[in-house]
Amino acid sequence: MKLIVQPDTGLAPTLRAIKKANRSLDVLIFRLDRKDIIEALTKAVTRGVDVRVLTANTNKGGEKRLRELELQLLDGGVTVSRTADDLVRYHGKMLIVDGRILHVYGYNYTRLDVEKSRSFGIITRNRRLVREAIKLFEDDFNRRSYTPTCERFIVSPENSRERLAAFIRSARKQLLIYDPRVSHPAIIRVLVERARAGVDVRIIGKLGSKKYKDDLHVEKYPGKRLHVRAIIRDGRRAFVGSQSLRRLELEKRREIGVIAHDRRVVRQMQRIFEEDWAETDTAKKQAKKAEKKAEKRDRNGNRNKNGNKNGSKNGREERPLAAAS
Repeated sequence: MKLIVQPDTGLAPTLRAIKKANRSLDVLIFRLDRKDIIEALTKAVTRGVDVRVLTANTNKGGEKRLRELELQLLDGGVTVSRTADDLVRYHGKMLIVDGRILHVYGYNYTRLDVEKSRSFGIITRNRRLVREAIKLFEDDFNRRSYTPTCERFIVSPENSRERLAAFIRSARKQLLIYDPRVSHPAIIRVLVERARAGVDVRIIGKLGSKKYKDDLHVEKYPGKRLHVRAIIRDGRRAFVGSQSLRRLELEKRREIGVIAHDRRVVRQMQRIFEEDWAETDTAKKQAKKAEKKAEKRDRNGNRNKNGNKNGSKNGREERPLAAAS
């Protein structure tokens, strides 16, 4: 398993995967404005790769672009299908290469998401995850109902709320969360319960309710833009996906995510979170306060040392001579 970090990595892993495909490419697209991705997909067709693209039926302000994208892909020989309109939105981002490698992204194939936003992607060869992703793609591509069969493959609206609530509830020491807006009442209750049980709960993003602001530590992302949904649990497990912890994305839209067990990936996410957290306003204030305390301790320590030196000679305390009787 590998982790993609935005805005550091860019689209190189995606372009490389498309160029290396030998037999098939299945791509789920919500937004795309990168010509290099379109060119790579059409070139794959000329190599004899079976390229299928499933485009979103709608997105906010971009339906015209989606229809133009479909025509471009069709002209390049790509097989294109459009999602159904049974859900509010089909918002997942996924790429399956040769039926063996799965990419799940928290970001779109856009310049804004890739170059100016904090986001993550996961690349895995795990057979169960790949099989489940293929199953979902086939069902959505052909507009069939989907029934989840893999606990680590998180799909809205089918199993996201249940699986993510259970994931959070299992935390014993720490929950580090990236989320533009945590607002689902049931999820917030679980987060508060964990925090009151002594779990270190920190959120980079926003909390939809001020009621629990004293229980949960929430900070605005210190960079330009946050476009990821991720949870790091106890430094041992992590979730990466397209679904925020809010009712709309857990219950009424198609969203896709995975739970990572790879310790190297989890530790990398944890390190990045701590680096981002250190740049938040509260963390900077705390660091400054700690620095002042340390300086004060050093000054007091130096004063004590100087006092001891002045009050002693050759390591022995000087005593006044007794008056002559």
